Amino acid sequence: MQEIPTTSNQREQEILRELRLAGGLSRVSFLANRLGVSDETIRRNIKSLAARSLVRKVHGGVLLTQSLTVTEQPFQLRMDQNAAIKQRLAQKVAEMIVDGDSLFLDIGSTTAYVAMALRNHQNLYIVTNSLAVSHALATRNNNRVFFAGGELRPHDGGAFGVNAINFIRRFNLRYAIFSIGAINADVGFMLHDIQEADLSSEAAARAQTRIIIADSSKFGQRAPIAVEDPSQFDLLITDQAPGDDISAMLAENSISTVLPEA
Repeated sequence: MQEIPTTSNQREQEILRELRLAGGLSRVSFLANRLGVSDETIRRNIKSLAARSLVRKVHGGVLLTQSLTVTEQPFQLRMDQNAAIKQRLAQKVAEMIVDGDSLFLDIGSTTAYVAMALRNHQNLYIVTNSLAVSHALATRNNNRVFFAGGELRPHDGGAFGVNAINFIRRFNLRYAIFSIGAINADVGFMLHDIQEADLSSEAAARAQTRIIIADSSKFGQRAPIAVEDPSQFDLLITDQAPGDDISAMLAENSISTVLPEA
Protein backbone atom coordinates (compact mmCIF):
# COMPACT_ATOMS: atom_id res chain seq x y z
CA MET A 1 0.00 0.00 0.00
CA GLN A 2 1.35 3.46 -0.93
CA GLU A 3 1.27 5.68 2.13
CA ILE A 4 0.16 9.30 2.14
CA PRO A 5 3.15 11.56 2.98
CA THR A 6 2.54 13.17 6.38
CA THR A 7 4.32 13.76 9.63
CA SER A 8 3.78 11.44 12.56
CA ASN A 9 2.06 14.20 14.53
CA GLN A 10 -0.31 14.99 11.67
CA ARG A 11 -1.22 11.34 11.33
CA GLU A 12 -1.90 11.05 15.05
CA GLN A 13 -4.32 13.95 14.81
CA GLU A 14 -6.00 12.23 11.87
CA ILE A 15 -6.28 9.02 13.90
CA LEU A 16 -7.93 10.92 16.77
CA ARG A 17 -10.33 12.56 14.32
CA GLU A 18 -11.28 9.22 12.74
CA LEU A 19 -11.80 7.68 16.18
CA ARG A 20 -14.18 10.49 17.14
CA LEU A 21 -16.11 10.03 13.89
CA ALA A 22 -16.30 6.28 14.57
CA GLY A 23 -17.78 6.87 18.03
CA GLY A 24 -14.54 6.35 19.95
CA LEU A 25 -13.71 2.75 18.99
CA SER A 26 -12.20 1.39 15.80
CA ARG A 27 -10.17 -1.47 14.39
CA VAL A 28 -6.59 -0.88 13.26
CA SER A 29 -7.36 -2.10 9.73
CA PHE A 30 -10.23 0.40 9.40
CA LEU A 31 -7.98 3.30 10.43
CA ALA A 32 -5.26 2.14 8.04
CA ASN A 33 -7.72 2.02 5.17
CA ARG A 34 -9.16 5.43 6.01
CA LEU A 35 -5.72 7.09 6.18
CA GLY A 36 -4.11 5.20 3.31
CA VAL A 37 -1.30 3.69 5.37
CA SER A 38 -0.28 0.24 6.57
CA ASP A 39 -1.56 -1.46 9.70
CA GLU A 40 1.96 -1.33 11.13
CA THR A 41 2.12 2.44 10.66
CA ILE A 42 -1.17 2.82 12.52
CA ARG A 43 0.13 0.59 15.33
CA ARG A 44 3.23 2.77 15.74
CA ASN A 45 1.09 5.90 15.98
CA ILE A 46 -1.29 4.20 18.41
CA LYS A 47 1.66 3.27 20.61
CA SER A 48 2.69 6.94 20.72
CA LEU A 49 -0.87 8.08 21.48
CA ALA A 50 -1.28 5.43 24.19
CA ALA A 51 1.94 6.58 25.85
CA ARG A 52 0.28 10.00 26.28
CA SER A 53 -2.98 8.41 27.52
CA LEU A 54 -4.93 9.72 24.52
CA VAL A 55 -6.02 6.25 23.42
CA ARG A 56 -6.11 2.76 24.90
CA LYS A 57 -5.42 -0.45 23.04
CA VAL A 58 -8.25 -2.99 23.35
CA HIS A 59 -8.80 -6.42 21.86
CA GLY A 60 -8.98 -5.99 18.12
CA GLY A 61 -8.66 -2.22 18.04
CA VAL A 62 -8.14 1.09 19.77
CA LEU A 63 -10.38 3.15 22.07
CA LEU A 64 -10.36 6.86 22.79
CA THR A 65 -9.79 7.63 26.46
CA GLN A 66 -12.76 8.84 28.52
CA SER A 67 -11.62 12.47 28.39
CA LEU A 68 -12.00 12.53 24.59
CA THR A 69 -15.11 10.46 24.00
CA VAL A 70 -18.71 10.50 25.14
CA THR A 71 -19.71 9.58 28.68
CA GLU A 72 -21.24 6.34 27.54
CA GLN A 73 -18.98 3.79 25.87
CA PRO A 74 -19.22 3.30 22.10
CA PHE A 75 -22.06 1.07 20.97
CA GLN A 76 -19.99 -1.81 19.59
CA LEU A 77 -17.90 -2.00 22.76
CA ARG A 78 -21.10 -2.18 24.83
CA MET A 79 -22.41 -4.92 22.54
CA ASP A 80 -19.34 -6.99 23.38
CA GLN A 81 -19.69 -6.58 27.15
CA ASN A 82 -21.59 -9.38 28.94
CA ALA A 83 -22.80 -10.55 25.53
CA ALA A 84 -23.89 -14.03 26.66
CA ILE A 85 -25.96 -12.61 29.52
CA LYS A 86 -27.57 -10.01 27.25
CA GLN A 87 -28.50 -12.75 24.79
CA ARG A 88 -30.22 -14.73 27.56
CA LEU A 89 -32.16 -11.68 28.70
CA ALA A 90 -33.11 -10.86 25.13
CA GLN A 91 -34.40 -14.37 24.60
CA LYS A 92 -36.58 -14.02 27.70
CA VAL A 93 -38.13 -10.86 26.26
CA ALA A 94 -38.63 -12.55 22.89
CA GLU A 95 -40.56 -15.36 24.60
CA MET A 96 -43.04 -12.79 25.94
CA ILE A 97 -43.75 -11.33 22.50
CA VAL A 98 -46.01 -13.07 19.98
CA ASP A 99 -46.36 -12.65 16.24
CA GLY A 100 -48.26 -9.48 15.41
CA ASP A 101 -47.37 -7.62 18.60
CA SER A 102 -46.56 -3.91 18.57
CA LEU A 103 -43.54 -2.61 20.45
CA PHE A 104 -41.03 0.18 20.95
CA LEU A 105 -37.32 -0.67 21.19
CA ASP A 106 -34.75 1.92 22.26
CA ILE A 107 -31.10 2.40 21.30
CA GLY A 108 -29.39 0.30 24.00
CA SER A 109 -27.01 -2.55 23.29
CA THR A 110 -29.16 -5.01 25.27
CA THR A 111 -32.19 -3.86 23.30
CA ALA A 112 -30.26 -4.55 20.09
CA TYR A 113 -29.94 -8.15 21.29
CA VAL A 114 -33.73 -8.20 21.77
CA ALA A 115 -34.13 -7.18 18.13
CA MET A 116 -31.87 -10.06 17.07
CA ALA A 117 -33.85 -12.49 19.25
CA LEU A 118 -37.03 -11.37 17.45
CA ARG A 119 -35.79 -12.10 13.93
CA ASN A 120 -37.95 -15.23 13.60
CA HIS A 121 -41.13 -13.45 14.73
CA GLN A 122 -43.60 -12.36 12.09
CA ASN A 123 -45.88 -9.39 11.47
CA LEU A 124 -44.32 -7.28 14.20
CA TYR A 125 -45.16 -3.58 14.39
CA ILE A 126 -41.96 -1.93 15.59
CA VAL A 127 -41.28 1.68 16.52
CA THR A 128 -37.66 2.57 17.24
CA ASN A 129 -35.05 5.31 17.21
CA SER A 130 -32.25 2.75 16.81
CA LEU A 131 -30.51 2.10 13.53
CA ALA A 132 -29.36 -1.31 14.85
CA VAL A 133 -32.94 -2.35 15.65
CA SER A 134 -34.16 -1.18 12.26
CA HIS A 135 -31.43 -3.08 10.48
CA ALA A 136 -32.23 -6.28 12.39
CA LEU A 137 -36.01 -6.29 11.88
CA ALA A 138 -36.90 -4.30 8.77
CA THR A 139 -37.74 -6.16 5.52
CA ARG A 140 -38.19 -9.45 7.45
CA ASN A 141 -41.23 -11.68 7.94
CA ASN A 142 -43.76 -9.01 6.97
CA ASN A 143 -42.66 -6.73 9.83
CA ARG A 144 -43.51 -3.04 9.78
CA VAL A 145 -40.74 -0.84 11.16
CA PHE A 146 -41.26 2.87 11.92
CA PHE A 147 -38.09 4.86 12.52
CA ALA A 148 -38.15 8.08 14.55
CA GLY A 149 -36.63 10.88 12.52
CA GLY A 150 -33.70 13.05 13.45
CA GLU A 151 -29.92 13.21 13.17
CA LEU A 152 -28.20 9.91 13.94
CA ARG A 153 -25.70 10.11 16.79
CA PRO A 154 -22.25 8.90 15.72
CA HIS A 155 -21.52 6.74 18.78
CA ASP A 156 -24.70 4.60 18.79
CA GLY A 157 -26.79 5.26 15.67
CA GLY A 158 -29.70 6.64 17.69
CA ALA A 159 -32.09 9.43 16.62
CA PHE A 160 -33.21 11.99 19.19
CA GLY A 161 -34.69 15.46 19.47
CA VAL A 162 -38.07 17.12 19.05
CA ASN A 163 -38.89 15.39 15.78
CA ALA A 164 -38.24 11.95 17.27
CA ILE A 165 -40.39 12.68 20.33
CA ASN A 166 -43.25 14.05 18.24
CA PHE A 167 -43.08 10.94 16.07
CA ILE A 168 -43.29 8.63 19.11
CA ARG A 169 -46.40 10.46 20.33
CA ARG A 170 -48.39 9.18 17.35
CA PHE A 171 -48.32 5.52 18.47
CA ASN A 172 -50.16 3.29 20.92
CA LEU A 173 -48.16 0.09 21.51
CA ARG A 174 -48.45 -3.08 23.52
CA TYR A 175 -44.84 -3.10 24.76
CA ALA A 176 -42.04 -0.60 25.23
CA ILE A 177 -38.62 -2.09 25.92
CA PHE A 178 -35.79 -0.02 27.34
CA SER A 179 -32.16 -0.41 28.25
CA ILE A 180 -30.78 1.57 31.19
CA GLY A 181 -27.43 3.00 32.25
CA ALA A 182 -27.62 2.28 35.99
CA ILE A 183 -29.97 1.07 38.70
CA ASN A 184 -29.60 2.52 42.17
CA ALA A 185 -31.73 2.12 45.28
CA ASP A 186 -31.58 5.83 46.14
CA VAL A 187 -32.31 7.30 42.69
CA GLY A 188 -33.92 4.47 40.74
CA PHE A 189 -33.12 4.20 37.04
CA MET A 190 -30.49 6.37 35.39
CA LEU A 191 -29.27 7.11 31.88
CA HIS A 192 -26.21 8.78 30.36
CA ASP A 193 -28.07 11.33 28.24
CA ILE A 194 -30.99 13.66 28.92
CA GLN A 195 -32.33 13.18 25.38
CA GLU A 196 -32.57 9.44 26.06
CA ALA A 197 -34.48 10.12 29.27
CA ASP A 198 -36.94 12.45 27.54
CA LEU A 199 -37.63 10.05 24.69
CA SER A 200 -37.90 7.02 27.01
CA SER A 201 -40.52 8.78 29.13
CA GLU A 202 -42.55 9.61 26.04
CA ALA A 203 -42.33 6.05 24.71
CA ALA A 204 -43.31 4.63 28.11
CA ALA A 205 -46.44 6.78 28.09
CA ARG A 206 -47.44 5.23 24.73
CA ALA A 207 -47.24 1.56 25.80
CA GLN A 208 -49.39 -0.79 27.84
CA THR A 209 -46.47 -2.77 29.32
CA ARG A 210 -43.13 -1.07 29.97
CA ILE A 211 -40.07 -3.30 30.33
CA ILE A 212 -36.52 -2.48 31.41
CA ILE A 213 -33.92 -5.04 30.39
CA ALA A 214 -30.56 -4.78 32.18
CA ASP A 215 -27.86 -7.15 33.38
CA SER A 216 -26.86 -7.14 37.03
CA SER A 217 -23.66 -5.16 36.39
CA LYS A 218 -25.93 -2.07 36.39
CA PHE A 219 -26.96 -2.65 40.03
CA GLY A 220 -25.61 -0.09 42.47
CA GLN A 221 -24.14 2.05 39.69
CA ARG A 222 -24.81 5.68 38.87
CA ALA A 223 -25.25 7.66 35.67
CA PRO A 224 -25.70 11.42 35.13
CA ILE A 225 -29.45 11.53 34.33
CA ALA A 226 -32.17 10.19 36.61
CA VAL A 227 -35.38 8.86 35.10
CA GLU A 228 -38.00 11.08 36.70
CA ASP A 229 -40.68 8.50 37.47
CA PRO A 230 -39.56 4.88 38.04
CA SER A 231 -43.19 3.83 38.52
CA GLN A 232 -43.81 4.29 34.78
CA PHE A 233 -42.14 0.88 34.27
CA ASP A 234 -43.76 -2.49 34.95
CA LEU A 235 -41.04 -5.13 34.65
CA LEU A 236 -37.29 -5.42 35.17
CA ILE A 237 -35.77 -8.35 33.31
CA THR A 238 -32.31 -9.12 34.66
CA ASP A 239 -29.97 -12.05 35.23
CA GLN A 240 -29.72 -11.95 39.05
CA ALA A 241 -32.09 -11.05 41.84
CA PRO A 242 -31.19 -7.54 43.06
CA GLY A 243 -30.18 -6.87 46.65
CA ASP A 244 -32.61 -5.84 49.35
CA ASP A 245 -32.16 -2.11 48.79
CA ILE A 246 -32.89 -2.20 45.05
CA SER A 247 -35.66 -4.75 45.61
CA ALA A 248 -37.31 -2.32 48.03
CA MET A 249 -37.10 0.47 45.42
CA LEU A 250 -38.68 -1.78 42.82
CA ALA A 251 -41.46 -2.87 45.20
CA GLU A 252 -42.18 0.75 46.12
CA ASN A 253 -42.74 1.51 42.44
CA SER A 254 -44.72 -1.72 41.77
CA ILE A 255 -42.06 -3.08 39.41
CA SER A 256 -41.80 -6.86 39.11
CA THR A 257 -38.46 -8.61 38.59
CA VAL A 258 -38.24 -11.36 35.98
CA LEU A 259 -35.26 -13.71 35.76
CA PRO A 260 -34.48 -16.02 32.81
CA GLU A 261 -34.46 -19.70 33.55
CA ALA A 262 -31.04 -21.12 34.41
